Amino acid sequence: QYGGVMNPQMQAMAVDQAWQSEIATVVLGKEFDRVGLTVSADELFDLVQGKTPSPLITQYFGNPQTGEFDRTAVITSLKSRNQNPQLAQQWLMLESEIEKQALQQKYTKLISNSVYVSSLEANDEYVNLDYSSILDANVKLTDADYKEYYEENKKRFDNPQETRDLQYVSFSIQPTAADSALVKTQVEKLAADFKTTPNDSLFSANNSDVKVPYTYLSKGKLDPAVDSVIFNYSAGSFYGPKFSGNSYKLVKVVDSRFSPDSVKASHILINPAQVGGDDKALKLADSLKKLAQGGSNFAELATKFSVDGSKDKGGDLGTFARGAMVPEFENAAFDGRTGDIKVVKSQFGIHVIKIEKQVGSSKVVKVAYIEKTLAPSQKTRDAAYKKATAFLAEVKSDNFSALAQKQGYTVGLADRITATQGYAPGLDNPRQLIRDAYEADKGEVLAQVYNMDNAYVVAQVTSIKPKGQLSLEDVKKQIEPQVLNAKKAKMLTEKFDKALSGTSSIDAV
Repeated sequence: QYGGVMNPQMQAMAVDQAWQSEIATVVLGKEFDRVGLTVSADELFDLVQGKTPSPLITQYFGNPQTGEFDRTAVITSLKSRNQNPQLAQQWLMLESEIEKQALQQKYTKLISNSVYVSSLEANDEYVNLDYSSILDANVKLTDADYKEYYEENKKRFDNPQETRDLQYVSFSIQPTAADSALVKTQVEKLAADFKTTPNDSLFSANNSDVKVPYTYLSKGKLDPAVDSVIFNYSAGSFYGPKFSGNSYKLVKVVDSRFSPDSVKASHILINPAQVGGDDKALKLADSLKKLAQGGSNFAELATKFSVDGSKDKGGDLGTFARGAMVPEFENAAFDGRTGDIKVVKSQFGIHVIKIEKQVGSSKVVKVAYIEKTLAPSQKTRDAAYKKATAFLAEVKSDNFSALAQKQGYTVGLADRITATQGYAPGLDNPRQLIRDAYEADKGEVLAQVYNMDNAYVVAQVTSIKPKGQLSLEDVKKQIEPQVLNAKKAKMLTEKFDKALSGTSSIDAV
């Protein structure tokens, strides 16, 4: 889908998840080998395009209209990877991740199946005494309670690497009502100019915050708020401004038509650098086209002359949908007819394309598209920065929370932050802040105002937890819920023992 971007926190979390996946692979890999766990080729096939696809596949290949798994999209993408190195690399990474998940699921199942209840245990009778039956307010925790729990669970508190806890105040730089009104006025002016411009593609390219290819698009490729409307419009129609997802959309429908849903094609790719330049490459392509039209075997010509990896299959590219190929190639394949042989130039070289088959037919639209994000004005940014610098100038290491509360600001917490972490709760793109936090001492207020994507931030290091065994003081706040339950367990046990001492039947209890 075109339009919109991944925010920095999502990107950082994705990177961190990939890193954690690598750690899990290293840690569990030896264990998988030890117990002989593998994922066979048949299992991987089933997880990618079979009846029980991996959750990763269903996530990436869900039908935009129904939300259901689209197996056809998977197969089309798989076939397209031969002529798209970037797509091929993405598939290698995806299949590797699917295999890792499958191995971890097998291992988890193996462990869970090793736990069983004997027939003797199955016949035992039990009494359920829930922790929630005792109100938290009725439980008084002492230092001895914390110490007892800590000593009994000491092994759990080994810190694999140094971490730091932070507290911070954010000064929002979200657009104000005045900003919104200003952007709306600008967009309305832009819409008026867009309607009358003689060069739709250039105008949209110069004015849009999000780039959408100036080519034919099938349903489901644009923002849903736009996609649901423009396929009912005829060529020359204009739609917008439409506000959706924090941005205004302006769309001019340049053309609409019915087009194949997918195309099966073969090609011969010629590298101009290897034959003496574009002119000679085009002459060679025209000669090959005439040979093919005259009855020569296209597959044999591809094997002999193509520099693309598909030459080993006679130039066969399989079946692909719109969006799988570069625009020049796509236009030739979808605009032609079955049996046509076309010559086109793209960023990869000169293509001789044979259209083997065209499948299905549905409406496509060619649009000039402008998207303008609702962003804060410089005035709004300056006002937020002024508040942040004033707070930083006044705050001290011993009054951070008190001063924030006094001035009406909310204090955010980011605990157990590692030195290499790329994200933190409530903060977008906090890498510089984290680096500086690791240069600071406990209690120190960091010396600068940090510019996040949606706020200015002032932060303080509240705790430094070293690598190794953490002290009771380090984990006291963290273990409070567990200590509370442990104390309740004692109280319930005493209650049970007292009740049981006066009866001979568990039913009476």
